[in-house]
Amino acid sequence: MSEGPDDTFVFGVDLDGVCANYTAGFRQVVAADRGIEPDDLPVERSWGFQEWGLDVAEYERLHRLAVAEKRMLRTLPSFDGCADVLWRLSDAGIWIRIITHRLYVNWGHAAVVSDTVNWLDEAKVPYRDLCFLGDKPEVGADIYIDDAPHNIAALRAAGNDVIVFDQPYNADVAGPRAVCWDEVEDLVLDAAAARRAVQPQFPGFDAGADRLDRRRSY
Repeated sequence: MSEGPDDTFVFGVDLDGVCANYTAGFRQVVAADRGIEPDDLPVERSWGFQEWGLDVAEYERLHRLAVAEKRMLRTLPSFDGCADVLWRLSDAGIWIRIITHRLYVNWGHAAVVSDTVNWLDEAKVPYRDLCFLGDKPEVGADIYIDDAPHNIAALRAAGNDVIVFDQPYNADVAGPRAVCWDEVEDLVLDAAAARRAVQPQFPGFDAGADRLDRRRSY
């Protein structure tokens, strides 16, 4: 059951590993800390970064370095098509609710929130709500997208529909699965159409994630 206005169809969107390429950004930080090349750290990695030789304590140290000192969350690359697809879904009447667990360690919250908002603006990602929390089943949405196996399991256990955004560490998780954002768009529109929650693009708005930049140049 969604918690948007009226009968709006709510899409709960995870950030890291779905919109933002956390692996690519964290890889740069870990490589620099170790004095090695990023290519020495495999992209095909497990959830716990065991292939990079990280235990829990070392991961937390490096993540703290990446977020608090390097301000990695401001500069993470976005996945191709993410912003454009979310704009098209928003135009179709889908309520975009960003849900992220970036405050899981009790430090640097102001920087994390600020860098997250700045990243969303720079990446041109549209959203109506921005939620920082770890217990995602408590956030009302009609359908979710996530990459973390434990989040997907918890959401589904609570009766939620979840799209798996394809990553090496979730290969064993059952679908529906999207390997790119065009596939995400199709799955969300199908789910919304089944509930008769899709509408045409609002008149007067052009398509594309860079629409605001184009309008400012008029």
